[in-house]
Amino acid sequence: MTVTQEDELEGLKAIGVICARALEVMSKALEPGMTTGELDAIGRKVLDDAGARSAPEIVYSFPGATCISVNEEIAHGIPGPRVILAGDLVNIDVSAEKDGFFADTGASFAVPPVPASIARLCRDGRRALWTGLKEVRSDRPLGNIGRAIGAFAAKNRYSLVTNLASHGVGRALHEEPTEISTWADPSERRMMREGMVFTIEPFLSLGAQFASGGDRDDWTLFGEPQAPTVQYEHTIVVTRNGPVILTMN
Repeated sequence: MTVTQEDELEGLKAIGVICARALEVMSKALEPGMTTGELDAIGRKVLDDAGARSAPEIVYSFPGATCISVNEEIAHGIPGPRVILAGDLVNIDVSAEKDGFFADTGASFAVPPVPASIARLCRDGRRALWTGLKEVRSDRPLGNIGRAIGAFAAKNRYSLVTNLASHGVGRALHEEPTEISTWADPSERRMMREGMVFTIEPFLSLGAQFASGGDRDDWTLFGEPQAPTVQYEHTIVVTRNGPVILTMN
């Protein structure tokens, strides 16, 4: 989507704040002993109370209001009876729709106590996201985002999952521009234009390079090779002065 009118921006801001609030409420409720299904129900209530609808449910018939991935699961985990334990690494991905506008956000949380390496991975996952956000400006190469995140990952000796990309969003959950790399991609020739709406969501890892499905279900993705992996995500609008971050509460 490309924003051309103020009412479009206001609609995007509204759903962005709702997604951010759901993520925040879920993260504060996260504790050992609860199930991922119970955590999902908390997120669903925030969306319902705000008059929003779960995007994965309405677009893809996903069996949950949010995606909750634990440890070996790195994306699209189905909420259910799995019990969250101390030491777990939990990713929460919230996307929703209201009044025809979509937004998408996510973050990973380490449930204490965790090793220093996992705490550092979470810290650097946030840093990787902000490294990409700093590259956003109209009339600059879209590939600058992936080059900057890739350089950050290499400098700090992390890998990036290179088959889970950022994407356009706004009037649909996934739209143009598609397949926005959060790693260095020499073939990327597109430019960022004023009003473009898309996500930035690097998957930073201690070794995983790809995501693949297992035999558990039709949704959950696992790292290959298996390694702790975090994802942090914002939905943004491109402007000449940098990004307008929609998914901040």
